[in-house]
Amino acid sequence: MQQHPHTSTAGPTARPSRTRRGRTGRFAGLAAAVAAIVGLSTLTGPGAHAADNPYERGPAPTESSIEALRGPYSVSETSVSSLSVTGFGGGTIYYPSSTADGAFGAIAVSPGFTAYQSSIAWLGPRLASQGFVVFTIDTNTTLDQPASRGDQLLAALDYLTGRSAVRGRIDSSRLGVMGHSMGGGGSLEAAKDRTSLQAAIPLTPWNLDTTWPEVRTPTLIFGADGDTVAPVSTHAKPLYTGLPSSLDRAYLELNNATHFTPNSNNTTIAKYSISWLKRFIDNDTRYEKFLCPLPQRSLTIDEARGNCPHTS
Repeated sequence: MQQHPHTSTAGPTARPSRTRRGRTGRFAGLAAAVAAIVGLSTLTGPGAHAADNPYERGPAPTESSIEALRGPYSVSETSVSSLSVTGFGGGTIYYPSSTADGAFGAIAVSPGFTAYQSSIAWLGPRLASQGFVVFTIDTNTTLDQPASRGDQLLAALDYLTGRSAVRGRIDSSRLGVMGHSMGGGGSLEAAKDRTSLQAAIPLTPWNLDTTWPEVRTPTLIFGADGDTVAPVSTHAKPLYTGLPSSLDRAYLELNNATHFTPNSNNTTIAKYSISWLKRFIDNDTRYEKFLCPLPQRSLTIDEARGNCPHTS
């Protein structure tokens, strides 16, 4: 199977420069005052950066900032009882403590077959500290199949934006899904059923359906070279190739990894997940450079495929 060609990274959209309005007149002092005012507005120009993309959150990213265990936001959390919700099994919401930056995008995350939210809990604070509201959920039963988990991810997002205590912190137009194993297969089911989702990230996914022409959501799939539960040859890779070729999509195969690698804190998963969520939920092109060109084979990445540069 051939790797898609890629080109050099697409940089951030150029920002319009501010221009001075020349003023001539007989009073040099007035001209100097005007020049001083214009000069001051130029110095305060970085404020215009956020206005160009109102969804950007946090400082300009670096390699170290997206690999860090915690991002720039302090994180709070709240538990959601299964008795207080319908359509899924409750969970834990992690969210930036401060409201100074306005509303954030939100992600619901599903565990895998026979697993609980504790298996994917590390993603909560790690992603939330980068400027997202993250809901790690329990499913109705631990045996629920991917289609059911997809429905539950959507029910969790609806609860987040409609009834949760943090609904005022969320921009309901900027939502995404993640999941491990059958939860990863479920994240594709959710993206198929709700094409308005901005990002999907299946982690070592399991799903017997490998054709996804309905998906319109930018999707990043993680596989693992040592996965014997959902081997990449029958799950992650066919799921990737089953997505529309025109879609912003990527496939990263973790090196020296197993099906259960996503159940532990993992810098490679975090780094590229943060970049994908920022790029497509926040429309933040500052993160494009971490996704395109595609990462090279390394101690942590066995293979990478994808469409670069991204167009969404």
